[in-house]
Amino acid sequence: MADGLLADLVLEGGGVKGIGLVGALSVLEEQGYAFHRIAGTSAGAIVGSLVAAGVKATELQDIMREVDYLKFRDPAFLTHLGGVGAGAEILFHQGMYKGQYVLDWVTDQLQKAGKHTFADLRLDDPGAAPDLQHTYRLVVMSSDLSAGRLVRLPWDYQADLDVDPDGQPIAEAVRMSMSIPIFYEPWRVGNSCFVDGGMLSNFPVGVFDRTDDAEPRFPTFGIRLSGRPDANQAPQKISGTLDLMKAMVATMMNFHDQMWLDQRSVVDRTIFVECGKLKATDFDLTKTDQDMLYQNGRAAATAFLDTWDWEAWKKAYWQPSH
Repeated sequence: MADGLLADLVLEGGGVKGIGLVGALSVLEEQGYAFHRIAGTSAGAIVGSLVAAGVKATELQDIMREVDYLKFRDPAFLTHLGGVGAGAEILFHQGMYKGQYVLDWVTDQLQKAGKHTFADLRLDDPGAAPDLQHTYRLVVMSSDLSAGRLVRLPWDYQADLDVDPDGQPIAEAVRMSMSIPIFYEPWRVGNSCFVDGGMLSNFPVGVFDRTDDAEPRFPTFGIRLSGRPDANQAPQKISGTLDLMKAMVATMMNFHDQMWLDQRSVVDRTIFVECGKLKATDFDLTKTDQDMLYQNGRAAATAFLDTWDWEAWKKAYWQPSH
């Protein structure tokens, strides 16, 4: 396949399963694809921020393998006291874990790549759709509970928080995006309260789609970690209040994007990575689990590209409204 192929990317959230994204990315890179813009939620925001910063998939594989995922569970003070303490932290601080380790880790990785604020990810793109106020290489999703809406950062910084997007730290936006309810304390800015973007859109596959009738310049590929829309989902065991809360969050996070996946045009541009029985919050991920996720990502992307045809996709699904 010739060099110089461009694609936008949309990366689904999936917690510790994010290494499956890296496996899929590695195949896309090997086949000559460069990534113009990247959107992501939660784990997709973590991986996407590093891709946007210029980190290649081979480097990402090493980075993700070296992570001690157990450190992602940086307990708040009372969580050390066990189940009762964790319940108290949820009651008083709305999360069992602080999320400071993730923030520091992402900040460090971006610093190594020479990136800090969204000004470092500005994209000179005169051919972009005119309805976007700003153009950046990265867009991450977070849910603003105070306003009751999905925010796309950095696009919505000005409207949502009245701040200059260029001056905002990339890692803070990622931390806002991965604030899984119950597990992590929400991110607060003034009177605004932000949690995981997956509450409203874990797979924002349409974020880069044009609405101005212009023919798309290159494809948007989605990489999904939660299976095909027709996959059988294992029932969740509900044995207590905490299980009930977790199940409610998981159901809410899946429902919105399931509507997207009812569209054949979305399914046909999405790479589905099989993740077995692993959950987003399985922080005790083993090296074997990591290898499985990475190889499954590679296998899924290889199978996808074997049948992918950009011109056929446009012919089937794109047409101007007039």
